Amino acid sequence: MACMNLEDKTFFILGIANGKSIAAGAARALRAHGARLAVTYQNEKAKKYVDPVAEELGAEVYVPCDVTEEGSLEAAVAAAQKTFGTLDGAVHSIAFAPRDDLHGKVYQTSKDGFALAMDISCHSFARLAAATAPLMTNGGSLLTMTYYGSQKVVDQYGIMGPVKAALESLAMYMACDLGPAGIRVNCISPGPMDTRAASGIRGFDALMDKAKNKSASGTLVALEDIGNLAAFLSSDAAKAITGQVHYIDHGASITD
Repeated sequence: MACMNLEDKTFFILGIANGKSIAAGAARALRAHGARLAVTYQNEKAKKYVDPVAEELGAEVYVPCDVTEEGSLEAAVAAAQKTFGTLDGAVHSIAFAPRDDLHGKVYQTSKDGFALAMDISCHSFARLAAATAPLMTNGGSLLTMTYYGSQKVVDQYGIMGPVKAALESLAMYMACDLGPAGIRVNCISPGPMDTRAASGIRGFDALMDKAKNKSASGTLVALEDIGNLAAFLSSDAAKAITGQVHYIDHGASITD
């Protein structure tokens, strides 16, 4: 019977900014189920916030990775390969849009701002797949993080809505490309929660209140819930699940 045992399976984690990051929640759950981890930090400025998380996780690989720098992602994956030899999965949890473009009208988004948001938030997932898929010799799992604003217009979410929609479509196509190799690709779509990335969205407190009021249980999703879903989707128990967007928001996305 398939189970969530990830003992000695190896995963590459991209996007931990601090202990409250969604990527940190996913990494904790993977580790709790026995996985071995390669963890990245964006740069030296960010490293001090990620250090305690990497230590907590017992990360066997801990390297810088800035997807805007040529070769940085590939070098980080190469470091994981040197230690582990192969990989069983990767978690992609990064997104960015320049503040002016995020808070402006979508049709007024600058060309450079749109390109940067797409590169960091979407195309980097394709690059992660290109770097890690050859190491998943026994199949594996690729996960990325999206949001309800990809499907409905969410006030103040701006250009990230179209970018996340592109990410979801990319994941669907990648699932078909990589399926013959036994590699599954899925999106996790959490409800709003207090993370550093979320703090850049104007009026985010009101957004959380709205999600809480809309949810079936009157509560917000917890980091541990997202981590548990990531562990499940990364395990053999989910071997038939690919190309999907998985909402985890206490039902907020199903109510008017």
